[in-house]
Amino acid sequence: MASDLFDHYNIRIEIMPSLTIFPPPKQRGLALHIVLVVVFLALAAWSAFNLYGAAFNLAFAGFVLLLLACLFVLPVLAYRLYALIRAEYSLDRDNLHIVWGMRVEDIPISDVEWVRPAAQLPAPLSLPWLRLWGGLLGNTRHPDIGLVEFLASEADGLLLVATARQVFAISPADPAAFVLAFQRTMEMGSLAPGQAHSQYPSFVMSNAWQNPFTRTTWLFGAFVNIGLFLWVSIALPGLPLVSLAFDATGAPLEPVPGAQLILLPLLSAVLFAAGWLAGLFFYRRADLHLLANLLWLSGTFASVLFLFAVFFLLNAA
Repeated sequence: MASDLFDHYNIRIEIMPSLTIFPPPKQRGLALHIVLVVVFLALAAWSAFNLYGAAFNLAFAGFVLLLLACLFVLPVLAYRLYALIRAEYSLDRDNLHIVWGMRVEDIPISDVEWVRPAAQLPAPLSLPWLRLWGGLLGNTRHPDIGLVEFLASEADGLLLVATARQVFAISPADPAAFVLAFQRTMEMGSLAPGQAHSQYPSFVMSNAWQNPFTRTTWLFGAFVNIGLFLWVSIALPGLPLVSLAFDATGAPLEPVPGAQLILLPLLSAVLFAAGWLAGLFFYRRADLHLLANLLWLSGTFASVLFLFAVFFLLNAA
């Protein structure tokens, strides 16, 4: 009777899989990473400020190294901060979804062999060597369960999710609620076979590298920046003074210590690296490939402009 009524009015009842989200604890990790980003930004700015007007001596070399170190660490911290903001674990009737920045793992529920706290292991679980609040990432090997990949924010309350391929260490803010939800999901059964999917940040670089235009842009930009840095480094010892700009008539401005010319290849490398990282972020989506390639092309073009700027400045010196 009821089914006839539904058919008469063309009503269809569809059972949709519910998605339950379990975020990792983020408060301490976000605070720590924001503080570290601010500290390294301040150090980079302080180094660049001290380079301006400095003579070519040991202190100058120290400021250059400090600036390079800060510029190397800042993208790593920025990515880890972005990954923590985006991090979450979610469950539906078919899959366990783990998202940590550009790292994505979709595990069919039927592939999960067991879920248990890491504290229940007979032998202690070794943690990745680089451990910060908000970023417990990396791989270790355990004598009993083999390879363990950490996609967690903190070591407290770690849960292990085992599949036939490997074990994942996760850190939902409420481990007991996650285990209970997983047990209920197993009891309900899957509505449809889930699809396993793994995405790594390196996949984005690998896919982009397969494009001949992208590969040529990357290599050309890298060679220009390396050549520019070597050229300026060789020219510095014999360059006591140099003018870093021209006035409206094209005449060089008042010269400054020649060591400041190193700021141009440093700035070129920073802009090129920033464009490269931004391009990778957009290249994840197929509809934004054109934007990513434009960013990479503009970074390479800017490096060529810096190369010409150095050429004219050295000729005018």
